[in-house]
Amino acid sequence: ELISPEVRAEFDYVFTDSMTFTDHRGERTRLWIPEEVEVGDEQAFMVMLVEKTVGILETEPVDVYVNPTFLPDVIANDYDELWTDARMKKVIAAAVANDIAIEINGRYKLPSERFLRMAKDAGAKFTFGTNNAGADDLGDWSYPLEMQRALELSWQDMYVPGHAPSNAQKGMAAPSAGD
Repeated sequence: ELISPEVRAEFDYVFTDSMTFTDHRGERTRLWIPEEVEVGDEQAFMVMLVEKTVGILETEPVDVYVNPTFLPDVIANDYDELWTDARMKKVIAAAVANDIAIEINGRYKLPSERFLRMAKDAGAKFTFGTNNAGADDLGDWSYPLEMQRALELSWQDMYVPGHAPSNAQKGMAAPSAGD
């Protein structure tokens, strides 16, 4: 609701993440700021995070899901246990159903190869990127390139702005060929 469909159509693509949301307490949560994160029960937190992520992917007019599967520092070491196959499948299904590409993030080295393999098998499209905070590692594409090789991603697996935009199915005007 922040921008009109007409304004949205002026952009080549729109990206978002699930790193900022209103948590179960009604509090603003920014996952990268430890003082704002209250995990409590890890499993309940993950249920909430997956629900928030799927909600974003199903309702927001976006083209690319960035910083995918990011976890706050307090539970980041448990990534492989917390991001279960069932949780990954929910997020991937929402991205694929809404034609939202999944970023392979160079800074955070996310998502995991396991997630990416599941996403590729489900027909997801991908982008390479990095979080936009700071500039000391913006040129490090080693993780995205490693994943590209490991998954044998070709150009057909990559997101192309303006090609089958996700917003067309949400009633937003797709850019014309001259845009």
